[in-house]
Amino acid sequence: MRKILIIGAGKSTAQLIKYLSSKSQEEQLQLLVADLDLNQARKACASHPNTKAVELNIDDAAVRQQFIEEAHLVISMLPAALHIEVARDCLKFAKNMVTASYISDAMLALDAEVKAKGLVFMNEIGLDPGIDHMSAMQVIDRIRDAGGRMLLFESFCGGLVAPQSDTNLWNYKFTWNPRNVVLAGQGGAAEFIQEGTYKYIPYHRLFRRTEFLDVEGYGRFEAYANRNSLKYRSIYGLDAILTLYRGTIRRVGFSRAWNLFVQLGMTDDSYRLQDTETMSYREFTNLFLPYSPTDSVELKLRHGLKIDQDDLLWDKLLELDLFNDHKQLGLKNASPAQCLQRILEDQWTLAPEDKDMIVMYHKFGYELNGEKKQIDATMVLEGENQTYTAMAKTVGLPVGIAALKILNGKITKPGVQLPIDREVYEPILDELTQYGIQFKEYEVPYLGYNPHHQ
Repeated sequence: MRKILIIGAGKSTAQLIKYLSSKSQEEQLQLLVADLDLNQARKACASHPNTKAVELNIDDAAVRQQFIEEAHLVISMLPAALHIEVARDCLKFAKNMVTASYISDAMLALDAEVKAKGLVFMNEIGLDPGIDHMSAMQVIDRIRDAGGRMLLFESFCGGLVAPQSDTNLWNYKFTWNPRNVVLAGQGGAAEFIQEGTYKYIPYHRLFRRTEFLDVEGYGRFEAYANRNSLKYRSIYGLDAILTLYRGTIRRVGFSRAWNLFVQLGMTDDSYRLQDTETMSYREFTNLFLPYSPTDSVELKLRHGLKIDQDDLLWDKLLELDLFNDHKQLGLKNASPAQCLQRILEDQWTLAPEDKDMIVMYHKFGYELNGEKKQIDATMVLEGENQTYTAMAKTVGLPVGIAALKILNGKITKPGVQLPIDREVYEPILDELTQYGIQFKEYEVPYLGYNPHHQ
């Protein structure tokens, strides 16, 4: 039996384990699922054949290295910052490795050694990053093969709630790490390029500069800019492209409402508040408002943010119980962002039978034989339930398929890499169609911008 070590048994591993376990008989696989929480690892293994749950503290180097040395391939589903220790061990014991996370500078620094040992360290092979890379490169390569010249590439992705489970005014529930949702867009301005002109959106304006997207059968969405789109020019070989923009998808109206939290300062994670353990939701909200001997918290917030009483924004805030004087945060020395996350988790956690939904949207503008053309490609996938979510499927399946192809010598190019080569993306995208992960393409008129570069 060939051992695959999966480190981390979080939300995205359910589908990964299910996939590899289903292949375990024909492929002679033994899965070892390691997590700090043994019960969580056992729950992830469920009753799947040829899987075993083990306890692993990632800081315990001796135990970690023993597991890695005994494995034929290692999949790290840990938080991104923890991959590097696993990667160094994989290098030491000459093991191939797969992660769904962005390539960090520390990971990239291992590239020469990884190549020297002929190892494959495949990263960014989940959803976003992952399916976005592969589906984009497939169309970009096709356009280039036909002699076309790329002019525009825009890419959007969102983890949302499926229409039948959309039961709140925000049209949103948490489908992945809530902390990442609360902190989205922080740490610098969003950078992109439109018609050859560099554009920047600072954090305090990010959620008021959105664009609309229409998806057949699902209606209208909005998207706000991701932090750095420019790095994808060199990754995709689009150094001469005029427009490159990547964004996050939400239902229309989400960003305008979320901007209220940004303006108040509730998404700030840079300092700690006093007495948050016994603080009520109402007291938390009042922290960010001026003192008044006469006005209520509600009135101060409405006046401060200029929200009319009949504005849907007000109903969205009421729905979150922000003014509840009885609910306590129960968090010790928490930041504003941590407190806000706690409040949102009350309302935005998926119920057991709720279904999530992934929406991805690409726009490819190009010139062929002197004519400007555009292809729009969309992919929508709904989850099954709280465990087998669309998010778990779109992250876990590409990871599992890539791991198996590396193990079987179908993906052989060595180095620290992401899935932009044909030998990687073609077979993986092809297999993903069997699981309903498939793009619909539409030829549309070229989306031109102001020719005077405004």
